[in-house]
Amino acid sequence: MIYIYNDYGGTHTTSLAAAYHLKQLPQSERKLTTEEILNVKYFNKLTKKDFGKLIFHGTDEDGNKVYSIGRKRNKLVVPAMKEIILLLQEKFQFEEKIVFSNTSPTVPLSMSFGGFFSRGLKIDFIGVPLLVRGAKQCCDNIYRLVENTKQVGKTPFNENVIILDNEMYK
Repeated sequence: MIYIYNDYGGTHTTSLAAAYHLKQLPQSERKLTTEEILNVKYFNKLTKKDFGKLIFHGTDEDGNKVYSIGRKRNKLVVPAMKEIILLLQEKFQFEEKIVFSNTSPTVPLSMSFGGFFSRGLKIDFIGVPLLVRGAKQCCDNIYRLVENTKQVGKTPFNENVIILDNEMYK
């Protein structure tokens, strides 16, 4: 199975989600510390050239690969990826289950502004504190989103490509 966490930039909530998924962060709904947030691999590290690229984060305890992708504003990226995966599955007869999980609903306003200042304008002394504050605000939602994503991945479905919009985590 493959898990792909996705959002606008692919470097904040998706990195936190991948870290929770891979048990690199404490597995609870407690608030993260500033140090824990800033030590997450790829958190606030990706740039414009990374948009649209699948970023490999690791393999989970069940042998499943975990990726993230920044899709910008384009809501068609994930449906297009689903269509190409289905085409390849049919042509090459492979049954790999793939779960796309949207982390965008978890993003608080402070994280949006923090990402704009830090990644967009390269003003880290304003952006990073806002990102950390936002991460602390939404870490419990991200944790619950990841737990739900993993549960959906383990549930048998007729379809091998599943898209989770995760609107309940707003």
